[in-house]
Amino acid sequence: MIGSALLKSTLKFLAPLLLLVLALAYVFREPLKEMAFAQLTQDMFVASDNDDFDPGPAVGSHFPGLQATYRGRTITLINEFADVNGTVFIASRSYDWSPYCMRQLIQLQENKADFDAAGIGMVAITYDDPSLQQAFIDQFAITIPVLSDVSSLSFKTLGILNENYVAGDFHYGIPHPGMIVIDPTGKVVGKLFLEDYSSRVDSAAALAFAKTALGVDPRQGQLSELRRIPDR
Repeated sequence: MIGSALLKSTLKFLAPLLLLVLALAYVFREPLKEMAFAQLTQDMFVASDNDDFDPGPAVGSHFPGLQATYRGRTITLINEFADVNGTVFIASRSYDWSPYCMRQLIQLQENKADFDAAGIGMVAITYDDPSLQQAFIDQFAITIPVLSDVSSLSFKTLGILNENYVAGDFHYGIPHPGMIVIDPTGKVVGKLFLEDYSSRVDSAAALAFAKTALGVDPRQGQLSELRRIPDR
């Protein structure tokens, strides 16, 4: 009897406390989520592609077509996203649930003006439904075009589909995250892929890599004279 009364008394005391904790967790869910997000991604950026992992189209090959959507339109080419000196194509796992992919695009957005100044366009792609992408785009004011490929056909064509998952798995259809640098003629001139999906090349390093691959003068943000000489 004494034990039962003690248990009831304890529960009577703990129940309101538990409700208070749950209420506070709900009220502060976004700040807590952002703190966890920041903690998880704080060491994700590296200065270079430091491994031998190299999926995707071969350097020197022509960038293949896509099967994606953008603002309700079917996209098969990336020409409309190119700038005068070329394009960086950003393959990401998800902008709905992957903190690393979200943090990478946020950082690229923060440095988009530098890519613009160098005449290099950017376009990103995930397997997310456009509605899920839009929530992320709106929250973080993303202006980099984001394509949707819910069927993952583009990733299969590009040779970057993550084959560790099979149909029915939650992660089935995601690509290996990375960047492909494409010149104005549509030729692949460089790639940045890391085997560890939780690591990404820092945006400043990625821009420097893209400039070098495209022959952009780092001082001027324009094509170097060497690349302006027609092929003979």
